[in-house]
Amino acid sequence: MLRTINFMGVRNVAFAVTMLLTALALFSWFHKGLNFGLDFTGGTLIELTYERPANLEQVREELVKSGFHDAVVQSFGATTDLLVRMPGDDPMLGNRVAEALQKVGGDNPAVVKRVEFVGPQVGEELRDQGGLGMLLALGGILIYLAFRFQWKFAVGAIISLIHDVVVTMGILSFFQITFDLTVLAAVLAIIGYSLNDTIVVFDRVRENFRVLRKASLIENINISTTQTLLRTVATSVSTLLAIAALLFFGGDNLWGFSIALFVGVMAGTYSSIYIANVVLIWLNLNSEDLIPPAKTDGVDERP
Repeated sequence: MLRTINFMGVRNVAFAVTMLLTALALFSWFHKGLNFGLDFTGGTLIELTYERPANLEQVREELVKSGFHDAVVQSFGATTDLLVRMPGDDPMLGNRVAEALQKVGGDNPAVVKRVEFVGPQVGEELRDQGGLGMLLALGGILIYLAFRFQWKFAVGAIISLIHDVVVTMGILSFFQITFDLTVLAAVLAIIGYSLNDTIVVFDRVRENFRVLRKASLIENINISTTQTLLRTVATSVSTLLAIAALLFFGGDNLWGFSIALFVGVMAGTYSSIYIANVVLIWLNLNSEDLIPPAKTDGVDERP
C-alpha cells in the first residue's frame, strides 16, 4: 500500500513561500514593467546576416552615427546573425536602417533577411485583446468548475491559476524577457496545463469523500494528492523535458515562449498541491457541499 505523504503538514510554510513569491513577482511587474515586444508596442524589426561574426558594439555605434539612437541590437542564433529592433511608426524605417548598415559594412557586408513593421495602433489592439482573452479564459474556467464540481473548487482553481500567471509574469518582468504574442500564447497554455493538473487532484478529493467517510478534509487531501502524485510527477517531468529541448534548440524566436512555459509548469505543479488544496481547507469543504440539493415535490392542495 502506498504510504500517504503529509503534504498539508507544511501548508503554513508553503503559504509563506507563496506570499513571498507573489509579492516579489508583483513588485517586479509594477516596478520594472513588462518588456513588450514589437507585437504590442509597434515598431520595426530587421534581421541581418553577415559573412563573418558581427561585432554588436560596432553595429550599435554605426546605427548611432546614422541617427538611429533607439535601436536594440542582439545576436540571433549564430554569431553572424543579428536582430535590430526599433520603436517607431514609420513603415520605411526598417529599409533605411538596413541601407545604413549595408553602406558601412566594409569588408563584412550585411545582408537583410527580413524587415517587419507593426503599427502602434495594431500593437495596442493586440495587447488589449490579449488581456481580454486571458480574463475570459479565467471566467470560463470559474463557471465550468462551479458546475462541474462545486463553487469552492472553482475558487481554489482560480486562485491557483492567478498565482501561476502572476509568478510567470513576474519572472518575465524581472529578467526583462520580451513579451510578445508567442509569450502570451505560453501564458494561456499555462492556464490550461495548471487547470488540468488541479482538476485531477480535485476529482480524486471528490471521489474520496465517498470512499473515506471517516477521514477529515486534511487527511482526504493528503491521500488524494499522494494517489495522484505519480501521475503529476510523470506529466510535469515529461513536459519540462520537451520545453527544455525548445529552450536550448528552439532559437531566439522561441526563447521567451520556452522560459514562460518552463516557469509556468513548475508554478502550476506547485499550486495544484499547495494553493488549490489549501483554499479548500480555508473554505472548509465537506461532504455536504457535494450532495446535490433535494428536489421538493409540489404539495397537491386540491380537495
